[in-house]
Amino acid sequence: MNTLTVGELKANFSDVVSQILAGDSVAFSYGKKKEPIGMVVPFRDLKKKNKVKLGIWKGKAEIKFSKDFKMSDEEFLAS
Repeated sequence: MNTLTVGELKANFSDVVSQILAGDSVAFSYGKKKEPIGMVVPFRDLKKKNKVKLGIWKGKAEIKFSKDFKMSDEEFLAS
């Protein structure tokens, strides 16, 4: 994984897209402290990580969402 500042990301966008197409993730940082603020990952990797894991309840419980469920995964996990 490569980490770039926002300025470097803008200046090297074509190269970043090439890295993503090759399967690499790219993080980007912002400000004087260069704090990480985001990451660009290949879509195929995102699809693999989209499942909610039940941890200690694995095999003992299951979770199903109806098709009209309006809450995001992050909102659900934070509640």
